Amino acid sequence: MKIMLAYDNSRNARISLDFVLTTFGALKPTVTLISVVEDVGSSTAGADDLFREQYEAQKAGAETAASKLVAAGLPAKVLLAEGDARKMILRATEEKKPDLLVMARHSHQPDAGPLGFIARRLDALVEEFDHMTFGSVSAFLARRVRCPLLIVPTHAEAAAQAAE
Repeated sequence: MKIMLAYDNSRNARISLDFVLTTFGALKPTVTLISVVEDVGSSTAGADDLFREQYEAQKAGAETAASKLVAAGLPAKVLLAEGDARKMILRATEEKKPDLLVMARHSHQPDAGPLGFIARRLDALVEEFDHMTFGSVSAFLARRVRCPLLIVPTHAEAAAQAAE
């Protein structure tokens, strides 16, 4: 079995990594982590530095995740791409032809605290606006990808279940 895991080293990506390990680990699938670094959208020297910094951070995070998979006995490799995450993940699935694409549901998990309620409300508004104007990566891929797509929930209860 070949699994492709969309991985950006975020909290949600780590939840999906743990989900792959606990759910599919016994099958010993080959896992390809696809990590996409998006352009910062500026031509200044500062933007180049920011892009390089983001690229190195994502590369290191994906390599650490691959090491975790290998330590659990799963063959793993990292595929780094630059550009629009939706298009690059779609292209990777077309070229590598995985049996399954796994990705975390996107969310901006606000921190707990006295302003958490306001942050959650603002987050919901921003997420809805993003979805209306751009669409989410998972929604884009659900309409276009040719392999099965598994979207891992990332709310607190799902994260706790994945850790068990």
